[in-house]
Amino acid sequence: MAVFAEGVPCWADVMLPDVAAGKRFYGELFGWTFETGDERYGFRTEAFLDGSRVAALVPKSDGRMPTAWGVHLATPDATATAGRVREAGGQLITAPTAIGDHGVLAQAADPGGAVFGLWQSGTHGGFDVRGRPGSYAWTEVYTRDKSAVDPFYRQVFGYGITEIDAGEDFDFAVWSPAGSPPGEETAIGGRCVLDDRFPAEMPAHFLVYFAVADCDESLRTVTRLGGRSTAPPTDTPYGRFTIVVDDQGASFAVIAFPEPVSDAAGTAPAG
Repeated sequence: MAVFAEGVPCWADVMLPDVAAGKRFYGELFGWTFETGDERYGFRTEAFLDGSRVAALVPKSDGRMPTAWGVHLATPDATATAGRVREAGGQLITAPTAIGDHGVLAQAADPGGAVFGLWQSGTHGGFDVRGRPGSYAWTEVYTRDKSAVDPFYRQVFGYGITEIDAGEDFDFAVWSPAGSPPGEETAIGGRCVLDDRFPAEMPAHFLVYFAVADCDESLRTVTRLGGRSTAPPTDTPYGRFTIVVDDQGASFAVIAFPEPVSDAAGTAPAG
């Protein structure tokens, strides 16, 4: 079972109104197989890539909840981390709750309003594999208030925050775990500022990236399955990526890395 340092993204799931439709969409797009979980835990459907745990599909229990991908950040003590979230100016949406012997789950929002999960692992350690086509690759928080959000993540998780020169395109920074030398080589996530080029109604949010073998072919598959692109495929030093929406309205990104990425890597797409 993988062991994730504090603050490292360790799990991702998507809340959907129709999980059966989600299984068809993501099964064809990423080659996932599925296993429906226990009724006690909301029938979460876990997704597997060649037998390795990679994500989950969660049925929406309330139609007012967003159809969206979410990311969970690892913590050795969800209660202590939840306390730091409040002290740093964030909000605790769901108090730390034991999910049987699987682990402890909490949900929080940063001062800009972006929602993320906290996961204290038990028998469920999180991702079995990352960086391979069909598995989790990267995450970024999109915010309108970096002056509040950067200190928040530094205080809660001890991130080293490195500003990245993205020219005039983006105000972008990457996060490195506490105890690691800050910089792109150790980055496990990023922060992008929502400026006037983004729709005014777009809320602060986390964007989850999945690795694919071919960005353009994946986009064609998304379109064929009823999804759409919200940003055209773009080449970066980190790989070719595009942002898409599935056939139920959940946004995510796919990226084709220029070369194989190790499971523990956190290669930054930078925008």
